[in-house]
Amino acid sequence: MSHPYKTRAGGATVTVFVPYDCANHCPFCINKKEYADCSGFSLEAILRSIRTMDSITPACDFVFTGGEPLANLDALQQMLDAIPATHKIYINTTFPVQPHCPAEKMLAFTEKNKDKITCMNISRHLVKYVEESPDEVIARIACPTRINCVLYKNYPAARLVDYAERFLPYGIPIQFRYDYTETTPENLYEQENDPILRDLKKYFTYMGLDGCRMRNGFHFLYKGLHMTYHKTLPYSTITEKGEDGITYDILYDILIKQNGEIHSDWTGVKMDVEAYRHVVFEPYDLKVLDGTVDY
Repeated sequence: MSHPYKTRAGGATVTVFVPYDCANHCPFCINKKEYADCSGFSLEAILRSIRTMDSITPACDFVFTGGEPLANLDALQQMLDAIPATHKIYINTTFPVQPHCPAEKMLAFTEKNKDKITCMNISRHLVKYVEESPDEVIARIACPTRINCVLYKNYPAARLVDYAERFLPYGIPIQFRYDYTETTPENLYEQENDPILRDLKKYFTYMGLDGCRMRNGFHFLYKGLHMTYHKTLPYSTITEKGEDGITYDILYDILIKQNGEIHSDWTGVKMDVEAYRHVVFEPYDLKVLDGTVDY
């Protein structure tokens, strides 16, 4: 640790990498290489780290990613059960087609845990990279859902309206995502030369912008369907001098890796857990910057 830690009220978001792989090979996924060798992965170590983070920030958000969280429902259930109700829980998933676990079993899992799961973020892209569960199945998920769509490289912009129409009957909000490996402090809020933003403004009604130091969201409506264009930096620590004259490492995300290690950034930096027990809290700097954002 270079500087004392600071984070937003409630605590930095804790992203948990599940200790098992997915069957997909999405071209923009940078996590896949971490699952090439699963030796050393430990559910027990992850559970200990979840309890550690709960003890330090009992109101932080948890996000499960991978890998594919739904590839092992028993393990995922253990991790969910380790998180008290004081936390919000999000799950990033493709809601996969997997022979060992039919859709009805995954749907039953969402029904069982609908009071635990704040939102399930379902990956569905303009270009199909994986075998997808039918949209009618996604619509039956018992907990709140959101569609995540990475607009990757030369995406087919002409299909954006058809894509929105696809989810309109189910009322599932859509989050379009920029390739965050390409995001920099210089282009995070840049609008004039952003081709994705230009395309979205062409086809949908722009409503407003909210954001913070680390990430932002451009909000749109299409026939009452809420859509967001999300951009975030590829790291999660901002170093900044506070009003007290002290330079802090301001943490937005904390990672629990597949082996249970706790990292303070997406760049492989291990967190000083004992130092984080003395973290300084500040108000969350996310705010509306333009227009109306009331979703």
